[in-house]
Amino acid sequence: MGGDHAPGEIVAGAVQAVREHGVPVVLVGAPRPIHEALARHGATAEIPIVRAEEALAMDEGALASLRRPRSSIAVACHLVRRGDACAVVSAGSTAGVVATGKLRLKGQPGVLRPAIAVALPTRPRPSILLDAGANAEVKPEMLVQFAHLGAAYAETALGITGPRIGLLTIGSEPGKGNKLVKRAHELLSAASGLDFAGNVEGHDLLTGAVDVIVADGFTGNVALKTMEGSVRYAFAELRETIQESRTARLGGLLQRRRIMELRRRLDPEAYGGAVLLGLNGTVVIAHGASQAPGVSAACELAAALAHRGVVARIGERLGHAHRPHRLW
Repeated sequence: MGGDHAPGEIVAGAVQAVREHGVPVVLVGAPRPIHEALARHGATAEIPIVRAEEALAMDEGALASLRRPRSSIAVACHLVRRGDACAVVSAGSTAGVVATGKLRLKGQPGVLRPAIAVALPTRPRPSILLDAGANAEVKPEMLVQFAHLGAAYAETALGITGPRIGLLTIGSEPGKGNKLVKRAHELLSAASGLDFAGNVEGHDLLTGAVDVIVADGFTGNVALKTMEGSVRYAFAELRETIQESRTARLGGLLQRRRIMELRRRLDPEAYGGAVLLGLNGTVVIAHGASQAPGVSAACELAAALAHRGVVARIGERLGHAHRPHRLW
């Protein structure tokens, strides 16, 4: 029931996930509009519906999770907690999803704060940026935990062994940044189980210099939105340039396939959305404006992470990081 195009595009994406990718889906929300949307795809017998009396509006924040205990996202989290589902996917209010997930699924043992992780379209493989907006204010110890969360995500979702960690700040030198970043750099340099590569800057976001980029939620969200806006601007300028002359239009036509491939690679929806890491359950937050393909990709991502045991991997990492070292 969450998202700018709910429930129509959400249902269409669920149907696509089931039919094209074999992902079993349960839809949570108001039965009547969901049933009508399923009927338009001839899928009423393929996807079950779980009733939820309420839904969080897109403009509702964290407090709505307390005011609406029977919202669709709350019921979905309850299904995971009860073992009737393995993951939650929502295109609803990010603040509402984060607050409800924390309230209903609880944090994993040892996790100070859950973090939002997003895949960046770097080459030769995506990089992970976190926190992308769950925690505007953090402590240095939390940034170390975010590094472990991101490393576990990179290991399970991308199959990276020993992912390299970078700390996002204003300079590559160890002494660059505010007190938070300087102390986090010290802790990351001494942390066990992490391959810390040092500081990275904003222009490193899409270079693939590291596998995991760690930041507080305020910095990470600004960086992510800036990058997404820059990509949209670049494509708008490219489209306008191609239309300027007959020669340019011909060149654009000849390069149409490569331009479309680039656009698909840079489309945030292609990666399935953001993942809320650190909870006792897998939660994927799709883009609020997601169409059916983006919702389907989010379902695929959620199923893959649950199947590969990202929650257990995070537990293993944190358990190892907190295990006292024996002195010989």
